[in-house]
Amino acid sequence: MPELSGRTENFTDSVIRRMTRVSLQYGAVNLSQGFPDFDPPKEILDRLAEVAHEDYHQYSITWGAQNFREALAEKQSKFMGRRIDPNSEIVVTCGSTEAMMAAMMTVTDPGDKVIVFSPFYENYGADAILSGAQPIYVPLSRSSISIPTSWRRRSNSTPRRSYSATRRTRAAKFLHIMN
Repeated sequence: MPELSGRTENFTDSVIRRMTRVSLQYGAVNLSQGFPDFDPPKEILDRLAEVAHEDYHQYSITWGAQNFREALAEKQSKFMGRRIDPNSEIVVTCGSTEAMMAAMMTVTDPGDKVIVFSPFYENYGADAILSGAQPIYVPLSRSSISIPTSWRRRSNSTPRRSYSATRRTRAAKFLHIMN
């Protein structure tokens, strides 16, 4: 087998896959994947059956169907208090992992640094590495939601710690309960 990329040599399988194997091994309830334990609402299933017989069946354009982007732009315009352009400010992805990777590749260049506050979602570091950036892991204090003081710069701009922000710092990733 040919040698794989060095960028991925330290990657392991996901926590979700490992927890699924463990739950199968011990017959445990698997909370790692978010499998619903209920059927979708009947209205959604009925509409799905209807649309299966409508229009054409072809992939949408890669940045999302026009009518879907327009609906998203209209909804977000209300929440953000400004007009959102569906053609230049909305991109539809196949899921959050693709969206995070696309965002990382958009804002970073090889050699840039990305601050990843810990605890973090397992793909945050991988996104940075695959984008050619260097993840800088910064632990958050349990007693504070602020950026650790050791991360801030001294008045003479000399970094106190190796994970200080620099001109090459292009992104910071936070784990949020809604991620």
